Amino acid sequence: MTTCKTGAEHIKSLRDGRTVYIDGKLVPDVTVHPAFEKSIKSTGMLYDFQAKPENIEMMTFKPEGSNRRVNRAWQMPRNYTEMVQRRKALQAWAAQHYGFMGRSPDHLASALVGQRMGSEVFRKQKDGEARAKAFENYFEEATRNDYFLTYVIINPQAERGKDWGSQDEDLVARIVDEDASGITIRGAKMLGTSSIMANEVLVANLQPLKPGEEDLAFSCALPMNVKGLRVLSRKSYEASAVSVFDNPLSSRFDENDALMYFDDVKVPWERVFIHRDTDLCRAQFHDTPGHAYQNYQAQIRLSVKIKFLVGLAHKITEAIGTTAMPPIREQLGYLAAHVSMVEAMMAGMEAEGSMRGEYWVPNKHFMYSAQVLTQDLYPRVINTLRDLAGGALIMLPSSVHDFNDPELKRIIGLTQRSAKLKPEDKVKFLKAAWDAVGSEFGSRHTQYEMFYAGARFVTTGHSYRTFDWDGANGMVDSLMASYDLADELSPTPH
Repeated sequence: MTTCKTGAEHIKSLRDGRTVYIDGKLVPDVTVHPAFEKSIKSTGMLYDFQAKPENIEMMTFKPEGSNRRVNRAWQMPRNYTEMVQRRKALQAWAAQHYGFMGRSPDHLASALVGQRMGSEVFRKQKDGEARAKAFENYFEEATRNDYFLTYVIINPQAERGKDWGSQDEDLVARIVDEDASGITIRGAKMLGTSSIMANEVLVANLQPLKPGEEDLAFSCALPMNVKGLRVLSRKSYEASAVSVFDNPLSSRFDENDALMYFDDVKVPWERVFIHRDTDLCRAQFHDTPGHAYQNYQAQIRLSVKIKFLVGLAHKITEAIGTTAMPPIREQLGYLAAHVSMVEAMMAGMEAEGSMRGEYWVPNKHFMYSAQVLTQDLYPRVINTLRDLAGGALIMLPSSVHDFNDPELKRIIGLTQRSAKLKPEDKVKFLKAAWDAVGSEFGSRHTQYEMFYAGARFVTTGHSYRTFDWDGANGMVDSLMASYDLADELSPTPH
């Protein structure tokens, strides 16, 4: 047995008979389908990276009672030093995909790590001991096997004016039956990002439920090949990519999004973590450190992605010869400051963390503050990249095939000149920049970074909820108490 999970192992595990549809057809084997093959190989690359002898200590650890190492994403830090060690491993993984795989394996691992730190919350429901034990056993299983998990935790958008429990029948996933062996669920959940390359899926409810919606109030984990689970993929950007040269990001890092429809899926009790408890669905994320840890991971990944984008910005100015211009330097310096701001906020949420029981948890308000600021920051960075590039990203050869024609290649050589790059290298670089900024893949990422954590009122609501209002208001009250109107109006002694 190898020391830890490898890419070949992971790719083999995906040949499990899962039911995935794209373009109206059932996919016999996702690992070789042109819509998913390269992205799945990129996922395998992550596991190969952690398995390299020079990386294994940085990237993995050995869980208690196990003889095999797993990714540090499953590590539950007991102090600040261990949290930083874990974060550096996650940054190293994110660097392999330049931050463009938002639901890489460390995301759900982080969510479950936080939930496991607060697993006593699961005991607050009816039959709580059994449900908490089910969750704790599953966490051990997922850790031991270094599972790649995805999740579906929001409901399909339909009639926004109606409560979730009042939507049309079979729209929102709900419990339709139960017996001594488990529950049966039917209906849909979203967004299933990276589900096609994941081993298992956590099904839960991040959106608020209310009394009367108990049929919707459940949480469970399922293998992706469970009977009755149908996965409907969105359009594949990988399949639309002309070549790696033309689309170096979308051809290899399109993690995909998918609707999941549960067509009378049976869930055994040992995989059911919440059962008909509307408030506990909220508590699973917010009363445990789960929500903090999953979004802390998102900021770790974003720190890598923003740095990559600012690197693109600098190289764009080099490619078109504008780097030395003072207004351009000003824009680049502004972008560089934002890279450091993201990194500083991440360092702050670690350093200002606190103990929850025996585990170190990032500062929740600092994390939510970063979330609010970065969901505005990302589109501003993209717009600055567009501004710096001007028309350079538009007038590019149609595809790599233009280089096959000697006359076209000659014209490209004359027209794609650069002080720093050969014509072929300039085209190669600007194609990469367009893939990140302006392609359908790039546009999806702008939308993703703006809304993956919820609409602005949701993220600002978290910030409001976790801020130290007592401390801030206390300073104002202290000032108000330090003087009085009567004192000002009383005769002043001479």
